Amino acid sequence: MLTKRIIPCLDIKDSRVVKGIKFLGLKDAGDPVEAAVAYDKQGADELVFLDITASIEYRKTLVELVKKIASNIFMPFTVGGGVSDIDDIRALLNAGADKVSINTAAVRYHELIREASLKFGSQCIVVAVDAKMTAKNNTAESHKWEVYINGGRTPTGMDVLEWVKQAEQLGAGEILLTSMDYDGTKDGYDIPLTKSTVDAVNIPVIASGGAGRMEHMYEVLVNAGADACLAASIFHYGEYTVGDVKKYLSGKGIAVRI
Repeated sequence: MLTKRIIPCLDIKDSRVVKGIKFLGLKDAGDPVEAAVAYDKQGADELVFLDITASIEYRKTLVELVKKIASNIFMPFTVGGGVSDIDDIRALLNAGADKVSINTAAVRYHELIREASLKFGSQCIVVAVDAKMTAKNNTAESHKWEVYINGGRTPTGMDVLEWVKQAEQLGAGEILLTSMDYDGTKDGYDIPLTKSTVDAVNIPVIASGGAGRMEHMYEVLVNAGADACLAASIFHYGEYTVGDVKKYLSGKGIAVRI
């Protein structure tokens, strides 16, 4: 049985970890290197680093900070934000990232996914999707979600489920799915969105946005079939450790790496 992964996320702005609600009202949440080391010690399965203002500021990801974090941790490390071409992906992999997450650039230039997966391997290429509900109907199956780019600032008119299918066909190895409606609310993950995405593709889906309790992680893994849970606030502010979550999930019969 494949184990489910627990993944802390470092949203980075001005070289600091930040956290907001629904992508707004960002507050400082600490030093990224210190946080990364702490999560490594807690037994996190992976770490995600997202330079959340790089695209909107038209700049590259903070490569030196990526190098510093990578040199201090021993878990798989995914980096995204400000990635616009093959050279950016190569630079991040050379800096110590194991995977590179692309969002805005992939939407603007779909073939980047294919080119990157052919050059570096699909296992290195994560397509991040920021999703916002546009239509809520009587059944979850008829809900609609739109893809947003530029750190959640720009609607694209693209349907989330159609986009993840296309991303998989182009060579994406994984989908990092964030619900903009649930992000930072601590009300739980968007189960209909996550389940619809899981059902639409045959590659792993990381659920993101809304974790407030350990029960929420259990729900999205069991009820939506997510392959991994990403969380930020509950870890950054010490409400739970990664170990707490894994112990809880293991006790509920979920296969996790202890």
